[in-house]
Amino acid sequence: MSIVETVIIAIVEGLTEFLPVSSTGHMIITQALLGVESTEFVKAFTVNIQFGAILAVVVLYWQRFFKLNDTSSNYSIANQSKWKQLLYKFDFYVKLFVAFLPAACIGFFAGEYIDMMLESVEVVAVMLLVGGIFMLFIDKLFNKKSDNQAITYKRAWIIGFAQCIAMIPGVSRSMASIVGGLATKLDRKNAAEFSFFLAVPTMAAAAGYTLMKLVMDERTSAMLVDNLVALLIGNIVAFVVAIIAIKFFIGFITKYGFKAFGWYRIIVATVLLILLVANVDLAIA
Repeated sequence: MSIVETVIIAIVEGLTEFLPVSSTGHMIITQALLGVESTEFVKAFTVNIQFGAILAVVVLYWQRFFKLNDTSSNYSIANQSKWKQLLYKFDFYVKLFVAFLPAACIGFFAGEYIDMMLESVEVVAVMLLVGGIFMLFIDKLFNKKSDNQAITYKRAWIIGFAQCIAMIPGVSRSMASIVGGLATKLDRKNAAEFSFFLAVPTMAAAAGYTLMKLVMDERTSAMLVDNLVALLIGNIVAFVVAIIAIKFFIGFITKYGFKAFGWYRIIVATVLLILLVANVDLAIA
């Protein structure tokens, strides 16, 4: 994989990871269009650069991401057991774990089946189309917002289950988790931001597990060491582009909603389906 291909794939990752357009789908499409062979290194690269995208969330939201609840300022909590005080103090992280748990369980037990779908352009095209049509109606379907916009344990659990739908390539983790948030009557901004936060443990676990398997294999670990420059460039590019994409996305959906992303998905899916019907080879080598 050349430096140009490295940068292009990293840009696609950074742009699409937090947008409701399916980063996995776009990575598969990009790799197929560039004619990049699906070697062990390429698979490792597409996983590794997710760390750059994760870091973008942590950097942008560091004040909220690393903030602990002050138990001393809450009288009702200060008089509770130490366990409840601890739970309250780390409330944000516990809720993230609750939302992360469904995807972790399904990924663990159905990982091999999910991997079988990851290199299918046909699945990506169909799910981009279905998801795009659905997104045209999201703003009308979920137009009722609650006065209480706090993330509760119930909301976290529902969003976590919604995220599991994104294990089908082309659905979009961002879209699934945002829809889960909207279904609990969160507004667009809060639903999107919790989706970003949830991406950190979800992506870190998936990428970390895959990377660990590669590192433990003597052959693939040597390959990673030999390509450290490409991995570094990929992560830096994904990080910078993801920061821009997140800032754009929050402002855009708050003002305009999701319909534009729906039409985008439909257009991309239509082009892909036409190419597939025309027998254009889009399969990843």
